[in-house]
Amino acid sequence: MTETYTASEGGFNAAVVAATLAGEHVADTVDILNKLTPGEAAEVLRLLPRETAIEILDKPDLDFGAEIIEALPHDIAVPLLAGMSADMAADIVQQMQDPPRSELMQSLDAASRNAITGLLSYPENTAGAMMTTEFVSVPANWTVERTLQHIRQVERTRETVYAIYVLDPVTRRLIGAVSLRRLIAGEPTDSIQSLAVTPITTFPLVDREDVARLIARHDLLAVPVTDKTAHLLGIVTFDDVIDAIIEENTEDVQKFGGMEAIEEPYMQIGLGDMIRKRGVWLAVLFISEMLTASVMQHFEGELEKALVLTLFIPLIMSSGGNSGSQATSLLIRALALRDVKLSDWWRVMLRELPTGFLLGAGLGVIGIIRVVLWQKLGIYDYGEHWLLVGLTVAVALVGVVTFGSVVGSMLPFALQRVGFDPASASAPFVATLVDVTGLMIYFSAALLILRGSLL
Repeated sequence: MTETYTASEGGFNAAVVAATLAGEHVADTVDILNKLTPGEAAEVLRLLPRETAIEILDKPDLDFGAEIIEALPHDIAVPLLAGMSADMAADIVQQMQDPPRSELMQSLDAASRNAITGLLSYPENTAGAMMTTEFVSVPANWTVERTLQHIRQVERTRETVYAIYVLDPVTRRLIGAVSLRRLIAGEPTDSIQSLAVTPITTFPLVDREDVARLIARHDLLAVPVTDKTAHLLGIVTFDDVIDAIIEENTEDVQKFGGMEAIEEPYMQIGLGDMIRKRGVWLAVLFISEMLTASVMQHFEGELEKALVLTLFIPLIMSSGGNSGSQATSLLIRALALRDVKLSDWWRVMLRELPTGFLLGAGLGVIGIIRVVLWQKLGIYDYGEHWLLVGLTVAVALVGVVTFGSVVGSMLPFALQRVGFDPASASAPFVATLVDVTGLMIYFSAALLILRGSLL
């Protein structure tokens, strides 16, 4: 298998690849196509059976579905797009550029075009944008037997039959939902409405993270999306939610690493995009770190008198940054899971103050022990006032770690309060902020404790 798709560098043969993929699982086929260029993948796809090609394009793991559609001949691309699930087709159309996108949309049948256009009208990352319009719904006056017959007829054109949605025969409003298991267990002559339960629903403009929580809380396989008049617009399935969660987590991890979120797979990111996404944040952090140099310049006289203080600067700065990053990561996750709310900021502060103090005290004790051991064992001579040096380090650690914990925990609240993603409170940003203040705390402690001795 490896020889087939790595041969794309020189001797690529679409027919050989297509023949090799004939017996492969769709997920494995997607992995292989991802290692080809979009043009090569399109050549392979046009040689596969239409149903297989549609199933491949419907997989969210396919890295460049839009590019493949654009590379295919128009008469092949149109039926493939029309055969896809509406939500995945909408994702592909959204990624395409004009004029190919407009030409493709004009060639689609009215039903497919309207479904895709409707999904594209909703804001990104909402229930409406991720829902599918291919679900099974029946009037409330149908029987179990008639509903089963209907499912057999439409099953191939529906993304899922986890649940059957029961509509009012007159108003077409959603009044109930029946699970497939309950339907099968029902008597053929039973009314479908007699088996229905009141469904848990959501609205199209609800954020996808809230939809994910709803599905997880109620252990649902799908959640119907309705308008304010209870008309069923579509459903969000649990597999759509999983994809959304993975994407959200990826963005959060990238932001927390101190860079702008990247949507494309790593190997497909252009050099220009890579520089832009990472360079802006690096420049901001670098400029922020200049304040550290300014602080050290301000205390230049003290450093000249007590050069020994410079030995502990990395220790002080890293301890404050680490404590701040810990608090930030804990609070970002807590806010995402709704364990804490924006109004809980004062509770968090009251919790982090003693936590930071005790953690700093623990590190301070370790710092003093280190100074004493190095002095007594002759590893390094800190001078005649070595004990005061150790005390300075300990006091500074208490102050820096406490400050880092409080600031690190409050920053996500502040960002959310002004409308930014709390994940933007990246670890490098927190560390940079605490570095500057940490130095000020350290040198202030030194002036207080070492005045009249070293200073």
